[in-house]
Amino acid sequence: MSIPKEPRQLMINIMYLVLTALLALNVSAEIFNAFKIVDKGLIKSNQTIDQANASIIPAIIDGAKKKVSLATYAERIDPSKQLADEINTKIQDLVDHMMEVTGGWMIDKKTGEITDDLNGKKNMDITTKYLVENGNGEALKEALLKYKADIMNLVDEEDRESFEKEVSVAIDDETWQKHGKASWSHMNFDHMPLQATLPIFRKFQNDVKSTESSFLNYLAGKVGTTTDVVLDKFTVVSAPEKSYVIKGEQFKTDVFLSAFAGADSKTGINISVNGQQLPVNSEGIATFTQTASAVGIRKFEAVASIKNPVTEEVQTFRKTFEYEVGERSVSVSASKMNVFYIGVDNPVEVSAAGVSSGQIQVSMSGVGGGTIKKNSDGTFSVNVTTPTRIGEFAKINVSAPGLNASKDFRVKRIPDPVAKLSNNSGGAMSSGEFRAQAGVAAILENFDFDARCQIKGYRLVRVAKREDPQFSINAGSNYTNETTAVVAKAKPGDTYFFENVKCSCPGDIAQRTLNTMVFNIN
Repeated sequence: MSIPKEPRQLMINIMYLVLTALLALNVSAEIFNAFKIVDKGLIKSNQTIDQANASIIPAIIDGAKKKVSLATYAERIDPSKQLADEINTKIQDLVDHMMEVTGGWMIDKKTGEITDDLNGKKNMDITTKYLVENGNGEALKEALLKYKADIMNLVDEEDRESFEKEVSVAIDDETWQKHGKASWSHMNFDHMPLQATLPIFRKFQNDVKSTESSFLNYLAGKVGTTTDVVLDKFTVVSAPEKSYVIKGEQFKTDVFLSAFAGADSKTGINISVNGQQLPVNSEGIATFTQTASAVGIRKFEAVASIKNPVTEEVQTFRKTFEYEVGERSVSVSASKMNVFYIGVDNPVEVSAAGVSSGQIQVSMSGVGGGTIKKNSDGTFSVNVTTPTRIGEFAKINVSAPGLNASKDFRVKRIPDPVAKLSNNSGGAMSSGEFRAQAGVAAILENFDFDARCQIKGYRLVRVAKREDPQFSINAGSNYTNETTAVVAKAKPGDTYFFENVKCSCPGDIAQRTLNTMVFNIN
């Protein structure tokens, strides 16, 4: 693809590359917010292109009236518009279907109003199944290629080679093949969160609209009309590096006239912000910087003026923009439970908005005898030794430039396991199955950590009809020779009791007493 001449298109392409890079990262709430900002920016850009395209069409029609031979160029307007509408509708149908299946937009529970958050924004199954496995992604690829071929067929044969450089629609097959991906759709959509794919689809729509704009400009040139004469609608655009900055950081944004298509000294573009005149570069872009000195919503007014190269009339446009300044904040959460357990590694994630991981210092204090260490993946592991009582907590302390925070956690022992024999804690059992067992196990049920408890001993009692009870004191989980001899006598009608079952779990100081098991042999 050739490097775009328009700064707007160059900006969009850069945003698309940044988005693709972000997808390689762990998707946090801030990145999802970035996806929304990019998506909104592309929607506005697409609307601007539609307005510009609509303003060119009357000029082409008027220009084609000069000669009968020029009528053919005006006749190509509707076919080109139909091609663009069809592919844009196809793209939008894909987006609408995935949004509908995943619950659409979120509703604010307090106001009942529709928000700009998707219920399924983190859903990766819908993109993988619908776009990759069901073939809709590859179908979109073929539709884009067909659109490019169809629009090229509307161009005079002698002009096609030069016009192809102006076509924004392009499919990158080299990258996915080079990196061993299964297909183009697999590279773009496989296991992508739904929210992350929206800017990608907007970018495809933007490519189609930009191609349509290039084609209309081509027609305008054929009938002797130039876009410099018919551009009569302009708007001031602010393209900030980020719209949420931390106190003490600098807010930086590019301010430019969106309808400006290149450097032209005759236009006499002037841009100012809050009354301050800004230097304008060769592409018509001025850069505004401001230090974020206070928390809250900050506003600035941008004013741009342009001189019509034909009439020399000077027009002025103004618009107010805003950005938000926030304080640094910190988040500490237990990855598996909202308590710490004794005897196991408790994984913890610590993050601070606007602070790099290398600047974050984490420590422990309070009750619980806890220690914390950093893992290679950036998470932390907490080990505790003493249960907390009511009102007592182990504390995770976080410090970084500009912030100090802490969070309280309760400390508990690992829950009691269940004593089991052959996955049963009592009840009826055949004599064959009962005699086949080798010992008693302590099972931690519904416990998310990788922890094992050990049986330390128990008393086995056999009660048979018309016989005295038999006892065996067993040390450990596996049967001793004495216990094995008692178990070997099992026959229908016998009852076996496993009493005073003792076990030890990680972090235990004293042994625990578990449930008594009663088995009726049949």
